[in-house]
Amino acid sequence: MILLNLDMLLHEPMEFLKLLACMLPVMLISLTLHEWGHAFAAYQCGDNTARNFGRLTLNPLKHIDPIGFVMILLVGFGWAKPVPVNPRNYRNYKRGEAIVSLAGVTMNLLLAIVFSVAFVIFYRLYLLMILGGKTYSWLENGLLLQILIYGICLNLALCFFNLLPLYPLDGYHVFELIFAKRLPMKVFLFLRRYGQFILIGLLLVFRLTGFHPITLLSGWVLDQLQHLAYILL
Repeated sequence: MILLNLDMLLHEPMEFLKLLACMLPVMLISLTLHEWGHAFAAYQCGDNTARNFGRLTLNPLKHIDPIGFVMILLVGFGWAKPVPVNPRNYRNYKRGEAIVSLAGVTMNLLLAIVFSVAFVIFYRLYLLMILGGKTYSWLENGLLLQILIYGICLNLALCFFNLLPLYPLDGYHVFELIFAKRLPMKVFLFLRRYGQFILIGLLLVFRLTGFHPITLLSGWVLDQLQHLAYILL
């Protein structure tokens, strides 16, 4: 995933600003739709809490957490403001809990698909420009393709990362719904108490070892999309 760092700001300020221009709009859209998805799903399931708190909106300022936002820019991991919900208001508790928990990652998966389709279209145009000797000034510097690549990578990361069965991620709530009657309560108490620390530990391991499954997945997806663009020439 594309990341910013302070060293780049000091030594390559123009490259820093270029990357920032690529990342900010995509990040605002991705985080906003993720949280809006939770709020909209909760409202549809009978809970007005998010709506009453002004979170049933596409205004990014209502959803962005400043610290979490900067963390995503600099280290590739961060967060938005959690949407307040009251599961007791759901018309059907289990169904509502599952739908609301998965609504955010569903929005990110749909965004990843939209960015992927756009990437194939514009990458094909880019190849035609190179092979045919044509010139499209808005494609020449590759900025548009870079924005689309970041959109794919970020939304895949938000989607699959949030599916981990670790508290307080969305995947934990689904995990608890599925295994509530199959596993002892101490498992869920353990995950609630230590899930955040396990999560931080995983991130440190990924950072120190250089192994990041989301990066590998994103690379594979981009390879397939480029291959598809070649096929469509």
